Amino acid sequence: MRKTERVPRRRLGADGPEVPVLALGSWNTWDRMDRDDAAALLRRAVDRGVNLFDVAHYNFGPHAENAVTDVLFGQAVRDAGLAREDYLLCGKLWLWEYPASSFAEQMETALGRVGTDRADLVVVGDFVERPDLRAVVTDVAEQVRAGRFAAWGVNNWSAADLRFARDFARAEGLVPPVFAQLKYSLARRSVPEGAPYGELFAGGLGLQASDVLEGGILAGRLRPARRIGADPGGIREVIRAALPEVRRVAERFEASPAQLAIAYCLTHPAAANVLVGVSRMGQLDDNLAALDLLARHGDALPEAVAGLWLDRGVVDPAASWGTDAPSAAT
Repeated sequence: MRKTERVPRRRLGADGPEVPVLALGSWNTWDRMDRDDAAALLRRAVDRGVNLFDVAHYNFGPHAENAVTDVLFGQAVRDAGLAREDYLLCGKLWLWEYPASSFAEQMETALGRVGTDRADLVVVGDFVERPDLRAVVTDVAEQVRAGRFAAWGVNNWSAADLRFARDFARAEGLVPPVFAQLKYSLARRSVPEGAPYGELFAGGLGLQASDVLEGGILAGRLRPARRIGADPGGIREVIRAALPEVRRVAERFEASPAQLAIAYCLTHPAAANVLVGVSRMGQLDDNLAALDLLARHGDALPEAVAGLWLDRGVVDPAASWGTDAPSAAT
């Protein structure tokens, strides 16, 4: 991809906004750079059209780590001289302490830490014990009415729970979820490519792919020093063992492993974008080059990586992140 070319945009679900196909996540990202580098990377990303940033306040449930990555992101925005209209902000609402920690309180805190008065999108986080989904949908809609954000999605919910939330919202005249942020990679395909979610995607739901590099493992960093996402199905060592095959396939296309992983996820018919957690300018440039691979060889990628589907038969396509088993909202 030419260094002056802006990335393509896709609609995030039938009723969602247009977003860049490449977006930057926040967990263990902005706290891995010095201040000047963070501002320079942010400026470069926005100049290339990579202007959607997934940013959260990580201090709930298993993420109760008092992280400051969101505060540092806000500082980088100011240092880079960006206006609010220059970028899209995707926040998170956590369910670990909900409803004791209300969505209104969470949004006030999260937006204040970044230094803005609104997000554009919000992802409602995953859960192990199902909350009252009717209350969740109603409370999210109240935040939309308050102008805190305009559209929302969910993070690693089962298809059954998401369908329930969507149908309840529509029946009550509330704003329904328009996308799902799901773990999706060369290795982890069972949920995003399974029949339960397939029905939702066919009905207009959008897909935002997260963990596409398995915390860096699929880019060649076998033992990341930082914390990375959960391991549904317990296949992480199998993924590490598959890296030579990932490299072999990438070399066939004159690409890096990271480029192969990103481009493959963007071949999914419902995929609007992928989230990556770059912390160096070189990583951003390498990831941008995945879009050239997609343009040149996108049709050939699914067959080329067919043998790298490593959670097939291990993770139930109807599962949620928290349970690895089907759930049924009642």
